[in-house]
Amino acid sequence: MHKLSFHRQFIAAGLLMIIAATCNAERARDLGIPFDGTPGPLNAITDVPGITVGHTTLIADTEEGHAVRTGVTAILPRGDDSLMDPVMAAIFSLNGNGEMTGSHWVEESGVLEGPVMITNTHSVGTVRDATIAWRVKAAPPDASGYTWSLPLVAETWDGHLNDINGFHVKAEDAVAALEGARGGPVAEGNVGGGTGMICHEYKCGIGTASRLVSAEKENYRVGVLVQANYGLRDTLRIAGVPVGQHLRNDRIYSEEDPEAGDTGSIIIVVATDAPLLPHQLKRLAKRAAMGLARVGSYAGNGSGDIFIAFSTGNPASQTGLQQVRMLGNEHLDPLFRGTVEATEEAIVNALVAARDMRGEGGNYARAIDHAALVKLVDKYRP
Repeated sequence: MHKLSFHRQFIAAGLLMIIAATCNAERARDLGIPFDGTPGPLNAITDVPGITVGHTTLIADTEEGHAVRTGVTAILPRGDDSLMDPVMAAIFSLNGNGEMTGSHWVEESGVLEGPVMITNTHSVGTVRDATIAWRVKAAPPDASGYTWSLPLVAETWDGHLNDINGFHVKAEDAVAALEGARGGPVAEGNVGGGTGMICHEYKCGIGTASRLVSAEKENYRVGVLVQANYGLRDTLRIAGVPVGQHLRNDRIYSEEDPEAGDTGSIIIVVATDAPLLPHQLKRLAKRAAMGLARVGSYAGNGSGDIFIAFSTGNPASQTGLQQVRMLGNEHLDPLFRGTVEATEEAIVNALVAARDMRGEGGNYARAIDHAALVKLVDKYRP
């Protein structure tokens, strides 16, 4: 078994320092990058009341010389009440070269029971099993005496920087993300499941954003969280500016490689407090693809672009006669637009918050140059 030079012994203290540093990191709006729409107070998925987010971040080196650059992110739709109070939800797969366990039942039932977990590709099984065990321990049994669970666990691949075949994510890491989930500001960049992720050949990771919208004389919130690990440099656009065509240094892939393609992945979580039914949430999830396209993805053949949308605006109990509300379809346009805008900004926030990282085999991923980015945006959008 690989031994870590530091890992479980100091992970709690290290995680707190990483999260504190990342929460204080610049975000895209801090750089003056212009975005459409009005964000919530936190400009995060946690602007939707009740949602909590937790990260476990694993950054270490083994005695055998391998690099651990990975982690787990947990999103609880109703915070601690997520165990017993599900939410209506829907899944959309733009390109399915990826995994999201539990998605078939969400599609069949229209309900998400429990948290959304995000990690690296080869740790899905560990996180899934840990989430089941956590729910069995924390929730009372159902009428049959069992606590039934098909948890939703999604992934992107961090093998360029992380020793992904070392299987360093353990059950306790998933539990730590679940039990550490909180409301308020959300750490971005090199944290949680996004620790070792790369986007448009820049260091990337977790990003989040939100929008305040009005529909049928009511005010609602739309929040988005992404784990971004997709894309090539040349297609990157930020606020409509063809950034990737100008900032071409420190590419991960060769410019002369004709086989290079968009082979990464992105997981997008869309949340709202608007009272939507599952078929409407499917429509909302589809709009995340338009925000992704704004930043320059074309959802390549090897990319896993899988999205989930859920609403906290209705009860989703599985027993008895239920009364629910729904916005009429003709009133959904502000929510569609908010989803597109928040998705775009969440991805850019992930890029801006990330920091340079050296990982497995000496591989290196450089964060986007903030000064160069601002100069380009000012040139195109004075």
